Amino acid sequence: MIYVLFIAITLISFAVQRTLQSKFERYSQVPIPYGLTGRDIAMRMLQENGIDNVTVTQIDGRLTDHYNPTTRTVNLSREVYYGNSVSAAAVAAHECGHAVQHARAYSFLTLRSALVPFVSFASNWVQWILLVGILTIQAVPQIMLVGIILFAATTLFSFVTLPVEINASQRALAWLNQAGVTDAITHDKAQDALKWAAYTYVVAALGSLATLVYYILIFVGGSRDD
Repeated sequence: MIYVLFIAITLISFAVQRTLQSKFERYSQVPIPYGLTGRDIAMRMLQENGIDNVTVTQIDGRLTDHYNPTTRTVNLSREVYYGNSVSAAAVAAHECGHAVQHARAYSFLTLRSALVPFVSFASNWVQWILLVGILTIQAVPQIMLVGIILFAATTLFSFVTLPVEINASQRALAWLNQAGVTDAITHDKAQDALKWAAYTYVVAALGSLATLVYYILIFVGGSRDD
């Protein structure tokens, strides 16, 4: 049963990713009024939210856009930074939504930031510990248990990320509408793009949870055999 679940989640993840790429590609061809670029939108949204200690930078890659709370930078990919489109507007405003969360001490962002050091450590070691744990489960079941605890931390991180991403999109869409950056037609497209982006985080969280359950079942089964 668990393998059927894995296959289903994998297929859903693939479908969501393909749809997301298709949406962003399509909406990148739809300009927004006044010729505003992603950089323009990011600078304006930060300014209108009273945030003057965050810089907007251009980075390499595609869909590599992110907000770094440590350096206080909104990092936009080239096509978003220079782009005048619904996709560029949605992504730029979304990343600025994270900057607004940071400035307002949004609880879930604070929690996620607190989890980062431990989750970073867990991500580097968890697969090796789980592998050793599976091989030695009957002799030293504690190793497998440690691996499960580390993986549970990464799963928790995935679920904490959900409200952070959804809230950032809500802030972005509200501001885009209020500031008049998007009109009736382009706003719906921006909302659609961010909705599909959110789905990727939902699928990732569910996949992580399913994997966690799988490892727990291995641990329980191995302990019973012992």
